[in-house]
Amino acid sequence: MLSNNKSKLIRLKEVIEISGLKRSTIYNYITKGIFPSQIKLGERCVAWVENEILEVNFARMAERTEQEIKDLVAQQKDLRLQNSYQ
Repeated sequence: MLSNNKSKLIRLKEVIEISGLKRSTIYNYITKGIFPSQIKLGERCVAWVENEILEVNFARMAERTEQEIKDLVAQQKDLRLQNSYQ
């Protein structure tokens, strides 16, 4: 797993560029649990953790199964929650 220590937040445009996915596919994958969820920055502003997107890309390149990617995304979410309390 990539370190979240120096991770940066990126907006949807960059997520689309990095992942190669369309906006609707990203949101469908989030609903299915196979893509990292966004972080709410403000009332109408969201961003994603860049390292989480990269990890999922690497998992796809390594031909991980959908269940393995789902597990990875769940681990990322747990780690994000743990780090928010430190």
